[in-house]
Amino acid sequence: MPSSGLLHHVELWVPDLTRAERSWGWLLTRLGAEPFQSWEHGRSWRSGDVYVVVEQSPALVGDRHERRSPGLNHLAFHTDDDLEALVREATEHGWRLLFPDRHPFAGGPEHRAAYLEDEDGFEVELVSR
Repeated sequence: MPSSGLLHHVELWVPDLTRAERSWGWLLTRLGAEPFQSWEHGRSWRSGDVYVVVEQSPALVGDRHERRSPGLNHLAFHTDDDLEALVREATEHGWRLLFPDRHPFAGGPEHRAAYLEDEDGFEVELVSR
């Protein structure tokens, strides 16, 4: 299988590394990724050839991600897990359910997913297979 052009990693600059470890570390591990790298200002989790980095960079400007501004809106992940159980657990790790009035079909009647936002404004979409 060709690897050229496939996603290598995603790096998220976060305002609080401890908070990001609590939310992103839990979520990525829960979805099957494994801890990959750790350094003073960052951590990463890897699944296959792709990894996600959270970093509290000293060069960071601002203190909150705004998903509605130009730039990254959200990351979407497939999940084979019980979507409702995942959403319940997520709230214990700093995530809140977006669009609760339309959950789990906020993406449309044929698209079963949960949309979550962490305390720093990052959104994930958990797509049920």
